[in-house]
Amino acid sequence: MALTSYALVRPWAAAIRESVLTGKMPPWDAKGPTAHTFQNDRSLTESETATLVSWAEAGAPEGQPVKTTFQPARSHDGWKLGNPDVVIRMPGFTVPPSGQLGYRYLIEGGRFPRDVWIRAAEWRIDQRSVVHHVNAYVRAPGSSYLADYPKGQMVSATVADRARRREGERLFDRRQQIVGWEPGYEPMPWLADGAKMIPAGSDIVFEIHYNPNGKQVTDHSELGLYFADAKVKERVLAIDTLRDLDLAIPAGERDYVSKASMTVALPVKLLSVQPHMHYRGSAMEVRAVYPDGEAEVLVSVPKYDFNWQTTYVLREPKTIPAGTRLESVAHFDNSPNNAFNPDPGALIHWGDQTIDEMHIAFLELALPIDADPEKLLAAPPRMIGTPPGK
Repeated sequence: MALTSYALVRPWAAAIRESVLTGKMPPWDAKGPTAHTFQNDRSLTESETATLVSWAEAGAPEGQPVKTTFQPARSHDGWKLGNPDVVIRMPGFTVPPSGQLGYRYLIEGGRFPRDVWIRAAEWRIDQRSVVHHVNAYVRAPGSSYLADYPKGQMVSATVADRARRREGERLFDRRQQIVGWEPGYEPMPWLADGAKMIPAGSDIVFEIHYNPNGKQVTDHSELGLYFADAKVKERVLAIDTLRDLDLAIPAGERDYVSKASMTVALPVKLLSVQPHMHYRGSAMEVRAVYPDGEAEVLVSVPKYDFNWQTTYVLREPKTIPAGTRLESVAHFDNSPNNAFNPDPGALIHWGDQTIDEMHIAFLELALPIDADPEKLLAAPPRMIGTPPGK
């Protein structure tokens, strides 16, 4: 509903009371000791909640009337971070009214003749009702990632093709994530003196997952890039290697527990954590186990909501010493009690579609500008689409 005038808000007073009392709105699922240590915290204080509840229980009285109505700001052509330095617009892709679509890929040829540092990136999603997620990746010259696919057009790519890599190829030379979009996304610059790097001659690869919703639409989503305007001191990396590729959730299982871990071999700063699961995901906790054995919860989401996949951005970057093991524990409800469960009778594995499942804790880390990102992980991660041990 709109919240732009008293007349529009008043009929929803009871629903507003219920939503804030149960914590459903504003959407903020982090709980526990780390619940309010994030700069994008949307939760209400006890005082704010009490004010809204008291207003609703008093009959939702109107305050001092004003003659004008609220008008949303329209600055920067709708870009929340201001006008981007570069805008990449996707060619129109027509999403059919029904059916299941595989991931679509768009490879934008090298736009940058020199190394470029990006302080922020922002999505402007055109057809939000059918976009499940969008990712943008840097593909450096010579990368094996989708190397045989054409540029400048929407294509499909098999899991095997996406996993194919050259023997001995460096992980971050193959592909690096710039930014992803999913429900709950809010754009934010990474660091005052930190940025992500696009090497000279790199391509930008878009990964788009559309979910038809009953109406045919054509999507022209856009990505805006913002250049760093100060000397960069730290390199920001987004990684998706804290994941469990061996999911095997039994039919009807009410609380399937999945675990993932990785060890950092370099000292880094943790900037953000984004838990990611699909409809059966019910909870996730991400923690650090430091070299001295002490453990610390970084993010705890005891009630995961697929419709609000929040990236939790720390108010202050967390220093993670070399030798720290990062762990993620995820819970899945594949029982009939889960109202969103597409098929309680199915054995569920890792897969692209929302009827499948995933367990990923996306992390954004900052390294010194002269650090070699290939030395970040103590052990090379297994690639999606490859069997165990590969």
